[in-house]
Amino acid sequence: TALTIILIRAGLGLDPQALKHLKGVCLRLSFGPCLLEACSAALFSHFIMNFPWQWGFLLGFVLGAVSPAVVVPNMLLLQENGYGVEKGIPTLLVAASSMDDIVAITGFNTFLSIVFSSGSVISNILSSLRDVLIGVLVGVVMGIFVQYFPSRDQERLTQRRAFLVLSMCVSAVLGCQHIGLHGSGGLVTLVLSFMAAKRWAEEKVGVQKLVANTWNIFQPLLFGLVGTEVSVESLESKTIGMCIATLCLALLVRILATFVLMSFANFRFMEKVFIALSWIPKATVQAVLGPLALETARVMAPHLEGYSRNVMTVAFLAILITAPNGALIIGILGPKVLDHSEETFPLKVELSNFHN
Repeated sequence: TALTIILIRAGLGLDPQALKHLKGVCLRLSFGPCLLEACSAALFSHFIMNFPWQWGFLLGFVLGAVSPAVVVPNMLLLQENGYGVEKGIPTLLVAASSMDDIVAITGFNTFLSIVFSSGSVISNILSSLRDVLIGVLVGVVMGIFVQYFPSRDQERLTQRRAFLVLSMCVSAVLGCQHIGLHGSGGLVTLVLSFMAAKRWAEEKVGVQKLVANTWNIFQPLLFGLVGTEVSVESLESKTIGMCIATLCLALLVRILATFVLMSFANFRFMEKVFIALSWIPKATVQAVLGPLALETARVMAPHLEGYSRNVMTVAFLAILITAPNGALIIGILGPKVLDHSEETFPLKVELSNFHN
């Protein structure tokens, strides 16, 4: 349910006009750092932590997601104060953060299927592609339905829309899991909410607020779950050292990759440094995917619980290290290196669902 709400908020937060305007840079920022960090984490975890390759990539996609809960509110604050508005830097990071999460979650679902399936790798990849295709098609159909129902003449329209989107998305995720389409539910949720928001335009703000309030209930439960699953007493100093080494090396690759990919855009040197450092915070997605790997191992393959517990530990350390430091870097560096303008950017209201 927590992952479903994150994806609903990501879908509602995507703005078609912003994506169209910054499409090249946005796509590079969404796909490049996430995929390169996932590959580097797989490589480092294989040699440092003795992970099998498929577990390495599973860990990589857990780490690959940036946290909208950290990045977006800080970007909106800079935007409201007129920093980086002219070049659209806050807009770029807000739009790319949602897409970055989608890439990471899709990759995670793919490797989760590979790790816990007895079939061949090729059949699992084809199965994941099938899940993606089905998820997009079902999401489009359900999204078109939600665009027109409930109709605009109904009372309490915002509440009805929010309830319908939440119930349909949760049902889609649970239903897809029940029939074995593990990679489809998340995409149905994302495409449905994006299609709905595209039609609702400014009217989506009320729905975003209600979904954000729902998230406020689940967020402390989610992070509490992460905390209870990581036993500090059972952690050996060697294990912590290997986890931190893997995490830091993967983060270094992510920062360098982000900087290089932004070199093809019209940004100054310090603006590229700012974007690269703003792209490290991890929180909500890691809090969802870390326990999911552990839970799946307990149910389907208890002998693999050791690997999944290490994935959980790295996710926990990633949250602990990058979330507060990332927020601090954005808050301190942003006003110093970004160009200041008196105008504010119009997307701040539409994307205000990430205020928490």
